[in-house]
Amino acid sequence: MKQPADHDNHKLTSEEQSLLERIRKDTSALNQNNVTRTMAYFDFYQKHPEIHWAFLGHMVSRNGGWNMTDLKGEFLTRLLTNNERNAYFIFLERGNWLIFQDAYPQLLLYSESLKRNKPLFYLLPYLNISTFMETVWNYYWRKSDSYILTMGLVINEQNYIEKRVIQNPIFQKDVLNTLEFKLQDYLSFNHILFPYRKKNLAGQTVHQFQSLHERILIGKRLYAVLFQKKELLNQFVLWAKTYRHTGSRKDYWPHIFNNVNEGIPGIPYQLRLNACKLRWGAKKIYSPDLTYVWKNVQHQEAEKGDWFHDWQAADYLSELNEPHINGEIEYEYCKTLERLELAALAKKVITIFD
Repeated sequence: MKQPADHDNHKLTSEEQSLLERIRKDTSALNQNNVTRTMAYFDFYQKHPEIHWAFLGHMVSRNGGWNMTDLKGEFLTRLLTNNERNAYFIFLERGNWLIFQDAYPQLLLYSESLKRNKPLFYLLPYLNISTFMETVWNYYWRKSDSYILTMGLVINEQNYIEKRVIQNPIFQKDVLNTLEFKLQDYLSFNHILFPYRKKNLAGQTVHQFQSLHERILIGKRLYAVLFQKKELLNQFVLWAKTYRHTGSRKDYWPHIFNNVNEGIPGIPYQLRLNACKLRWGAKKIYSPDLTYVWKNVQHQEAEKGDWFHDWQAADYLSELNEPHINGEIEYEYCKTLERLELAALAKKVITIFD
C-alpha cells in the first residue's frame, strides 16, 4: 500500500529506458489482433512453462477469438443487427487488447529478469502496471509459487478491465444492458472451452459476467481445470501445439464447423444439429477465420490509473474453497448450440412475418 511514486523516466539509466522502450515496442507489435495476442501467450508459455498464467491466458484468449468470429458466423448474423454485432466486437476486442498490453510487458520483464539473474520488477510502474503486481512478482521471484502468481495475474487483469471496460458507460449502454446480452447470460451462451485430444472439451460456464467477484472466481476454476491434473494438462498443451489458433471454431470441431460458408444465399435456414452431430446431409455451421472477417483496430491509449486501493483484493490469492472441479461441459455446450440454432431459426421466421 505504498504511496504512488513519481515515475519519472529521467531518473532511469539509459539502459533501463531502452529496455522499457523495447518492451513497449514488442508488446505493441504483437497486440495487433486476437490471433497475434493468443499465439504470443502460447509462445511465451512454451519458453517459460513455470508461468502458468501464460497458458491460461492463451486458452481463454482463444475463446475470445471464437466469440468474435461468432458475430460473423452462422447464428448471430441472424440474431443481431449489424450495429449490435459491431458493438459486441469492439467490447470484446477492447478487453482483449487491454489485458494484453498490461499483462504481456510483465511477462517480458520477467524473462529479462531471468537473463540478468536479478528482479527488474521495480520497472513495472513505468509501464503503468499496478503496484499490486510489483509485489506479487517480487514474491514469486523469491518463492517460485506458480499458483500465487497466476491468481495475482487473474485478480489484476479482472480489476484492470473493471472500470475501463465493464463500467465504461458506452459499453454499458451498447452491450451490457442490451436484452441480447442478458439473454445470452440466461441461456448460458458464455462457455469457455478447453479442447483436448481430437474432439473432447473441458471448461466452465461464465454467469454474471458483470460481477468482478464472479469473473475472478471463474478464473480460479479455469486454472483448476487446466492445471489440477498433469496428464490432462499435457493433453491441453498438445492440442494447443497441434491446432494453431485461427478464431474459427473449426479449430476444435471440424466435423461440425467450417470456415467456408456452405450455405446457399436466400435459402431459409434449416435445422442441422442433433445431439452435437450434423443431421444427415446437413451443411456444416459457418465459423470464419478471425482475420478474414474483422480488420485490425487502432485503439486509443489505455486509461491511466492504478486499480489497487483496497488490500482485501489479496484475499483472492487463497486456494479455491470448492470441491473438485471436473470441467465437464460438452453436454451443456451441445444444448447451447441447439438452443442457439432454434433461436436463429425462430428469429428468421419472426423477421419474415414482421
